[in-house]
Amino acid sequence: MPRTRAKLLKPTAHNIKLLARHVRNGGIVAVPTETVYGLAADALSGSACEKIFAAKGRPSTDPLIVHLLSVRDLPQVCVANPRALKLARAFWPGPLTLVLPKTSAIPDAVTAGGGSVAVRVPSHPAFRRLLRAVKRPLAAPSANPFGYVSPTTGAHVRDSLGDKIPYILDGGRCSVGVESTIVDLRDAARPALLRPGGVPRRAIERVLGQRLAAKPRARSPGRAQIAPGMLTRHYSPKTKVVLHARLRAAQARATPDAAFVFQAKPAGAASPNIFWLDAVGDERGVARRLFALLRELDQRAFRQLHIELARGEGLAEAINDRLRRAAARR
Repeated sequence: MPRTRAKLLKPTAHNIKLLARHVRNGGIVAVPTETVYGLAADALSGSACEKIFAAKGRPSTDPLIVHLLSVRDLPQVCVANPRALKLARAFWPGPLTLVLPKTSAIPDAVTAGGGSVAVRVPSHPAFRRLLRAVKRPLAAPSANPFGYVSPTTGAHVRDSLGDKIPYILDGGRCSVGVESTIVDLRDAARPALLRPGGVPRRAIERVLGQRLAAKPRARSPGRAQIAPGMLTRHYSPKTKVVLHARLRAAQARATPDAAFVFQAKPAGAASPNIFWLDAVGDERGVARRLFALLRELDQRAFRQLHIELARGEGLAEAINDRLRRAAARR
């Protein structure tokens, strides 16, 4: 017998109540965030969180991010220092994750057995309504098979995990489109950027009044990670990705069996294998469309995806981080 497909539920009062009861009873549900869709479970229940790992095919060495309704909930899950609180007040709710020493309330399944936990306060209104209704912190990595391109719509989740989960809270298209920035603040004197994301590095450094330390080198997949999204290969389509500092439309017309993805719409873009991420190359538009276009092109019969890297700072760092991981060798 075929499995039941996940139900896409709008964030009505009835549906929020239904999903909150499901989560409190140890179930998992896909949820919208401003970054990407997540696969959520009660962060205080190790058995519930293990269902996330099973549904995604995620190794237990890759920790989860814990989502809170408010900065006031931090003492329940971690030990926050003054610099962490300064960043939290500046950027929460929003796409910033902080790595801090965990409390005993957080099970080892969430942290890959480590002594720290990644936490953030999301801004998506539908997810916040669910957090308020559940009255518990929720662990929620991206709602996709492990290592594949992250989902930015409920339909993306249904396409890839629809036979493994019962419900998807449909909150529309994600407004940021790439995952949160992760900052390691276990040592308050030496904050480090672990993953670029929705909050640019320079904005964080301005609030802290100091430069962020370089992220540590990626660990091998078999070792426990400090935070999610740190593996060399991640966010990857099945089709081979080749990166370029710059692309030219003539290259695309000479190679019709490959797709060519520009940051902005190129002049004379009349070829069926030419695509672009934003009409004028605005980095917010590029980030918002990146994963959706990778998923779309991965369903076509292209031999390779040739993609232009983003220019500048800000979100460009996060965009290029995702592209380099998508292009990394298996």
